[in-house]
Amino acid sequence: MIRLANEHDAEQLSSLNLAFNGQGETTIENIRMSIQQNQQEVVVIDEEDGLLVGFVCVQLKKSFCYDGYMPEITEVYVDPAYRRRGIASRMILFAEDCCADNYPLHKMELLTGVKNLAAQNTYRKLGYCADGEIHLSKKI
Repeated sequence: MIRLANEHDAEQLSSLNLAFNGQGETTIENIRMSIQQNQQEVVVIDEEDGLLVGFVCVQLKKSFCYDGYMPEITEVYVDPAYRRRGIASRMILFAEDCCADNYPLHKMELLTGVKNLAAQNTYRKLGYCADGEIHLSKKI
């Protein structure tokens, strides 16, 4: 079942995040608090028989320069045992609907790795395409 995450999902989200991003600095309590309080993020999950098997994170960017929000999908993860079942696609579509229903916006953005060809294929099937923008980053 695809739904929005809640504070009760923090422990399982922590485990999924560990599998996805490796050991990080966040704690289960920080995840719980973020889900409860972070108004700039939408977290969508897929739950199968009480087990969380995937998540999508959307950052809600807002600037005074634009009337609408610029939601950006920054994280998409599905447990390897549950891949190739359409879960990522369904979570992304749920996230798009949730954002469109709750925030003024005109497009969704998505960040993915240049070498992540399987994910890029999924995103293209959902209508995402290169928009001519270049993503740059700097470690601080």
